[in-house]
Amino acid sequence: MTRALIIMGTRPEAIKLAPVVLAAQESPDVDPVVLSTGQHREIFQDILDLYGFQADLQADVMRHGQSLSQLSARCLREFEPLLAEAAPDLVIVQGDTTSAAMGALSAFYHGVPTWHVEAGLRTSTPRSPFPEEMNRRIVGRLADVHLAPTAIARQNLLDEGIAGADIVRTGNTGIDALLLAVAKRDRFDDPALSAIAEGDQPLIVATTHRRENWDGGIRRVAGALRDLLDRFPDLRAVHAAHPNPDVRSQVEDELAGHPRVMIPGPVGYGDFARLLSRATIIISDSGGIQEEAPSLGIPVLVAREETERVEGLEAGLSLLVGTDRELIVREASRLLTDESARAAMRTGENPYGDGRAAGRIVEEIVARTAAVAS
Repeated sequence: MTRALIIMGTRPEAIKLAPVVLAAQESPDVDPVVLSTGQHREIFQDILDLYGFQADLQADVMRHGQSLSQLSARCLREFEPLLAEAAPDLVIVQGDTTSAAMGALSAFYHGVPTWHVEAGLRTSTPRSPFPEEMNRRIVGRLADVHLAPTAIARQNLLDEGIAGADIVRTGNTGIDALLLAVAKRDRFDDPALSAIAEGDQPLIVATTHRRENWDGGIRRVAGALRDLLDRFPDLRAVHAAHPNPDVRSQVEDELAGHPRVMIPGPVGYGDFARLLSRATIIISDSGGIQEEAPSLGIPVLVAREETERVEGLEAGLSLLVGTDRELIVREASRLLTDESARAAMRTGENPYGDGRAAGRIVEEIVARTAAVAS
């Protein structure tokens, strides 16, 4: 049996790796061991509870106010004894977090192969998004198996000299996670969110958290949302603000007290998936939401200057607006008033995945292990 150490600690990692854990648990040939980094403790545990599994090993890498250098060093220090304890045959990391980059580096130091979920996403500059773009490039140099979600991601890896035999196109596990969460159809934990979701007014769901938007961008997006609420008297909005106080304060400065906006605390992923499915449009700088929304038929205005999720742009499912307040208001107003414009941003096929990515990953683990054994 192949022992796979699956490193996760942030909410996005937990969401996108949960289907992999579940698929591995169902396989008689794979033994999944979950290592939690301790980064997003409360909202991370919410994901584990939603999908019904727990962490087997626990790191403790978070300190208030620490720099990225301090976080990186602490990850390496914490991972070293846990890797020795787990004695895995391979390590699985996801995406572009600091913990993913340091998990891959730690595995390299220990001579353990790294499998990279969501491999091959790229922008044109290593500093955008920061530090995520460089994190995934680092993992791209360290990984042994690259699990690319799309054809474009696969081509990016080939262009960087990665051997085709080391790349597997799987689709994105985030779509697996979304469909599983929506299918649960659980009741909302928050009655206020339930009331909004059960209403029939147009609804904007917004999220902003990227570091490159901390210096005013988040405030401009929130200001645009206020402008839209003032322009459309029947419009409702939910801005799911990041728990970081510096991020949340910018949102609250612009929106707190408005009678038709809700700024909840951390929203459980099950609630959030159902809320997204109810939205008229979404405004977000989240990469995961850019991937998820097409499965729900919801147009996305991307609050970033550049995105590595270009498939959605090319298919007309998302639109890049940055944090330009006037541009956000103009494009959101167009979508709110023009049903044909919204219809043009929907599709029956999501370019990011079909909900079966995790199964393909586990099948690949089994197949490669068998090939080595023979």
